Amino acid sequence: MKAMILCAGYGKRLNPITLSCPKPLLKINNETLLFKTLKFLKSYGINQIVINVHYLSEQIIEYVNKNKFDLSITVVEEKNEILNTGGGVLNAINNFSNEPFLIVNPDTIWNLHYLEELKVMEKIISSNKNAKCCMLVVNKKRSFDQNFTGDFNLENNLIRRKNKSSLQYIYTGLQIIHPKAFSSLNSKIFSMNVIWDQLIKSNELYGVESNIDFFHVSTIDIYNKLLKN
Repeated sequence: MKAMILCAGYGKRLNPITLSCPKPLLKINNETLLFKTLKFLKSYGINQIVINVHYLSEQIIEYVNKNKFDLSITVVEEKNEILNTGGGVLNAINNFSNEPFLIVNPDTIWNLHYLEELKVMEKIISSNKNAKCCMLVVNKKRSFDQNFTGDFNLENNLIRRKNKSSLQYIYTGLQIIHPKAFSSLNSKIFSMNVIWDQLIKSNELYGVESNIDFFHVSTIDIYNKLLKN
């Protein structure tokens, strides 16, 4: 399986530090978020990785070129405009043939405990023909940042968004998706939420609940707290 790491965003909620440093290159315990993500993927046996870039792209490109990581890394640059999360994936979709691939957000602090949960996700995708996407979600009570409100519910392994006042789960930043989930899209710039909402309606968006405490670099305040944690 191949993987894509989403590195194009502005990281505005981490200003002023992201005015000069892209979010994936921020450090926790002397390791960049991008390095932690690459290390996690490599530990799972993934060695072909696509990274999309836009904001302060030259820094990320230079970082990847200087540190080979013993991986095959393809950088896809969104030069003229940022394409949002879904558009960024669609722009790079030709790198993934017709096989399911992993999409990872680098602003979650990934560790080896997630490997077992990733195995469960891959099993769902490989054994269930109806599963076009499987995402890892976590109960918001497990989040270090308690400002997160719920985005989803999980019912019999299916992701739901009904009863918005009682949504208990948040997206961890890890999903396996089939390229055919993008087949009906005509837009260039769009959020992954567009894909997810379509798959929810057709009962093709599956979920796995994470049992790991969720540490996510969301805001400047949270980042400073994580540095002290």
